[in-house]
Amino acid sequence: MAQVVATRLIHGAFVAHPSSGSIQNRADKLKPSSLFAAKVLSQFENKSRSGAVHVNAPITAVRSTRVEPEVVPVSPEDVPKAAEQSHYLQGIPQLGDTSVGVWSKPTVRRKTKIVCTIGPSTDTKEMIWKLAEAGMNVARLNMSHGDHASHQKVIDLVKEYNAQAKDNVIAIMLDTKASLFLLMCRPHCDMHGRGEGPEVRSGDLPQPITLDPGQEFTFTIQRGVGTADCVSVNYDDFVNDVDAGDMLLVDGGMMSFIVKSKTKDSVKCEVVDGGELKSRRHLNVRGKSATLPSITDKDWDDIKFGVDNQVDFYAVSFVKDAAVVHELKNYLKDAGADIHVIVKIESADSIPNLHSIITASDGAMVARGDLGAELPIEEVPLLQEEIINRCRSMGKAVIVATNMLESMIVHPTPTRAEVSDIAIAVKERADAVMLSGETAHGKFPLKAVKVMHTVSLRTEATIVGDQTPSNLGRAFKNHMSEMFAFHATKMSNTLGTSIVVFTRTGFMAILLSHFRPSGTIFAFTNDKRIQQRLALYQGVCPIHMEFSSDADETFTNSLALLKKQGLVKEGEQVALVQSGRQPIWRFQSTHNIQVRKV
Repeated sequence: MAQVVATRLIHGAFVAHPSSGSIQNRADKLKPSSLFAAKVLSQFENKSRSGAVHVNAPITAVRSTRVEPEVVPVSPEDVPKAAEQSHYLQGIPQLGDTSVGVWSKPTVRRKTKIVCTIGPSTDTKEMIWKLAEAGMNVARLNMSHGDHASHQKVIDLVKEYNAQAKDNVIAIMLDTKASLFLLMCRPHCDMHGRGEGPEVRSGDLPQPITLDPGQEFTFTIQRGVGTADCVSVNYDDFVNDVDAGDMLLVDGGMMSFIVKSKTKDSVKCEVVDGGELKSRRHLNVRGKSATLPSITDKDWDDIKFGVDNQVDFYAVSFVKDAAVVHELKNYLKDAGADIHVIVKIESADSIPNLHSIITASDGAMVARGDLGAELPIEEVPLLQEEIINRCRSMGKAVIVATNMLESMIVHPTPTRAEVSDIAIAVKERADAVMLSGETAHGKFPLKAVKVMHTVSLRTEATIVGDQTPSNLGRAFKNHMSEMFAFHATKMSNTLGTSIVVFTRTGFMAILLSHFRPSGTIFAFTNDKRIQQRLALYQGVCPIHMEFSSDADETFTNSLALLKKQGLVKEGEQVALVQSGRQPIWRFQSTHNIQVRKV
């Protein structure tokens, strides 16, 4: 059951005060001030080009003041014994514990989900199985690397795992790199004649080039150039987008160049921070976003590839306005594809339009690498918190990505700063954290997943309670379901129980997830596609089960299944919720919450 389980001792020790106020009063406490918008966003408005997007809502990234929850007296039986607490902590695998295999199933399951990028280090059946058992919840395919044949192999292996796994499921996310505006423009092709997505990348090199500070180096839009002092760029407008004095960053700042001059087809630079330049490296100009004028043939091929394979999520790069998302969603609707769209917030141009972009999407990814290349790096953690808060207030999934365990690409243990980075994302209540190169081509992919699992689990054990995101009710526009989700969460937190919900669309499970109950949300669905999709959402344990026409029979079967798989114990109470968009065993106007004993 994909890495989530109720940790009852936390519930008993910390309970919400019944007089903590209405949902709106509690939500208001999360509203940040507008200082960040006044200090930072004005520069984007001033630098906007003709036709650039405009501010729809101010972006506020001032860290919110944490309100300490009240603790009320509890009865002796509600207070976990010291032995139980000790047993719980002993159940968490320690980073240095070699007695537990790095791919063994976690003994205690976590709420924050893990997205793993699949690449040469992990694209075999053995490694995908081990990643799944170590804690992977979502398999991400990066379409900037590999071809359709290699990605098809991974998709087939993930589907094979899902078909045979009894208590786990892995969702599939396809990172298209697609930018969907100005469709009438002619796509440009790379040096091999293939259409490229909107990422600006250097071309292929016969072997890596070592560059030293002060050395001259040239980037050209001519195809097929790869020498010791010049390399191609896959983007035809690259020369027009840069100016003398601009700082050019490779892979978010691993190397840097200052632009000295340019010709009609080349940009001459001086190396500022040297290093080893490899093939197809990601390029940014600090403080600028590329114009990236069209969706290309390769983008459409990748999108169609995802539709044909029924992937669960698209992650779309460099989204600058909501029109991009609407274009893709209209295409998916016409194709009859039920695929959710995750927007990657990674360009300066996306920040002024953050509200409308997230509103149009199904979720967002905080892509901190490119975001930190285009914006001052000190703003990135503030924006991370702001994006997480906005997504939660709007009922959208949110993923924190990039450099989370970067050192583990080559080292078997993380830096302490990386451990803190994961803990911060968990404390900010992101739905998921993501591994990129760590699992795609790193030397220690399984250890990286184990570290992410252990740090997330340990951090979750310290979270006392949660506050309701602002405007969540207006985001879902379904007052009755939202009200029941709020009260089910409150009841679950007070009683220290898990929540059981039955869903055909995933709506109610997702709504409950955004309230972040302390207990696990056991989401039963009769649709395997919905089960896979729910694998991304914080605290949701998705379970596939055929529904009986009789409600009580289905309730009994579900509790028996939870007990059989060790997710609940006999005599334990669970909160059972019947609400949502589509009524199951109830009238449209009837909603209820009940507490049942296993």
